Amino acid sequence: MTTRSLEGRVALVTGASRGIGYFTAIALAEAGAHVLAVARTVGGLEELDDAIKAKGGQATLVPMDLRDMEAYERLGASIGERWGKLDILLANAGALGTLSPLGHIKPKDWAEVMDVNVTANWLLIRALDPWLQKSDAGRAIFVSSGAATNFRAYWGAYSVTKAALNALAHVYAAECDKTNVRVNIVNPGPMRTGMRAKAFPGEDPQMLPHPREIAPLFLELSSPDCARHNEVIQFQTK
Repeated sequence: MTTRSLEGRVALVTGASRGIGYFTAIALAEAGAHVLAVARTVGGLEELDDAIKAKGGQATLVPMDLRDMEAYERLGASIGERWGKLDILLANAGALGTLSPLGHIKPKDWAEVMDVNVTANWLLIRALDPWLQKSDAGRAIFVSSGAATNFRAYWGAYSVTKAALNALAHVYAAECDKTNVRVNIVNPGPMRTGMRAKAFPGEDPQMLPHPREIAPLFLELSSPDCARHNEVIQFQTK
């Protein structure tokens, strides 16, 4: 039985309609957090809401395209008006883009990956940092990838944007050094997700960890008792 270690806390999860975001949102809710579930797919959010309610949790669904640059201020204002704080930010959403030689990537495809993987996370910080600072123990977790440091041919857009995301999160962590906000980066590694299947279509997904297996790590990093800060944490299966 899951302990209610996050009772009374407010958690925002991007990319919450599937994969890592979906299963971690359920785990956060089961631990007592009120989950603000952000995703483009309304059907996926409704399915998540049903799953959270079935476990006795609470969620607020936030249908939102992370490329909508004007949506972030509205999101921050709504959080401030309703809760006056944000305890947990799990910036999980990401885009793979096209696996292609750099010279063959279309500008609009490059821009989309940059918008989702980098600019969206900066806008989240810009809109939500004031409310994380209002928490007695704000926690921000950014989901990166081994591609941020392992540079492979044809992975240009994804690698560049994940490296930029790491830099963004490290700078934000440094800015939070003397506050109650702790900031960390998680590299999930190979996992049974739709993005992984798109990148490696010939791979047997049953050989990979299920997304629910990483949820305990995110719960640990979300805890008010967690002192880890400005780390890149590699998920390890046990």
